[in-house]
Amino acid sequence: MTVVVTGATGQLGRLIVESLLARGAEPTSIVAAGRQADKLAALAELGVATASIDYSDEASLAAAFAGADTVMLVSGSELGQRVAQHAAVIAAAEVAGVRRIVYTSAPQADTSTLVLAPEHKATEALIRASGLDFTILRNGWYSENYLGMLDQSDASGEIAVSVGDGRVASASRADYADAAAVVLLGEGHGGAVYELSGDVAWNFSDLAAAFSDILGRDIPFRAISTDEHIDEMTAAGLPPEAVQFIAVLDANIRDGVLAETSGDLARLIGRPTTPLLQGLRTARGILVG
Repeated sequence: MTVVVTGATGQLGRLIVESLLARGAEPTSIVAAGRQADKLAALAELGVATASIDYSDEASLAAAFAGADTVMLVSGSELGQRVAQHAAVIAAAEVAGVRRIVYTSAPQADTSTLVLAPEHKATEALIRASGLDFTILRNGWYSENYLGMLDQSDASGEIAVSVGDGRVASASRADYADAAAVVLLGEGHGGAVYELSGDVAWNFSDLAAAFSDILGRDIPFRAISTDEHIDEMTAAGLPPEAVQFIAVLDANIRDGVLAETSGDLARLIGRPTTPLLQGLRTARGILVG
């Protein structure tokens, strides 16, 4: 079996490659595919094959997928471009005779009001229509998403966002990567849709406590309204599209869209998911003890 991991030069994609190797996959059975040449070279040092791909370049996808059994489609990061990019991957996989696609989607993508859900819902529909065997990994939030907020809070001395009492069931990227590797290497996942999230849904007072622990000083959480948040982000110089996206995302969190704790992730990886503080400390490179 040959597995092509797209987005392998990104953070999640590389972790998937590493998890596959850690779980005993033969390096020669893995093709790490991505756009960044320097990072592909680093992946090649692990013994895996590499391929330079661009979702807009059909020839690059065809070359990467030739002879592959499975494509691990790590969702693109460019908002508004995902559906077209993913469609190109799916089409190339069909032409290459790929048997299976594993896709990293979003929580409850077919029903959720999450700002990111529509592109994932559309991609899931394309995968189902392709006739290929598939597994959908509906990845929840990554704890590492809050590293930028940690730096901001270090500078400002607080967390000030418009999430209200909303909760987030996050897990580490490594947890999600391990789940992908389990599915890629295991049996019985055909047609499955997994709602993946952390074991604990924490609130932003919990996040403030984690930040306080890491920074060694009190970082309080200040709940603000959406209008106040928009004003503060605008005054800080964020572009209008970023301001709008963050405001809508915070409203999603306030509404509980990222709070589900299905247990699917822990069951797949065979262990508890990484707690928030541990995930942040690891990502920050801070040793415990």
